Amino acid sequence: MNKIIASTLIVLGMSGAAFAQDATSTAAPTPPEFTVVDADASGGVTLEEAQVAWPDLTAEAFAAADTDANGELSIEEYGLLSSGANAPATAN
Repeated sequence: MNKIIASTLIVLGMSGAAFAQDATSTAAPTPPEFTVVDADASGGVTLEEAQVAWPDLTAEAFAAADTDANGELSIEEYGLLSSGANAPATAN
């Protein structure tokens, strides 16, 4: 009886680890913090700085995120872009 219980616990433990590994491998990466992407500490993220975080970010997607059209993303605009609310379009 003890062997059956021990075997069952081992099998359940291994399958739980497999599910945990699968769940973490499909999670979207966390975008870098605004202050990290704002390399020159100007208080705004330029297209070039944003493309460091998202190498495939297009000028069109950046312009769509730049709601005040000043050529830089504010912390609020960056937050929307990095949260996916205004997800960056990528070139194919």
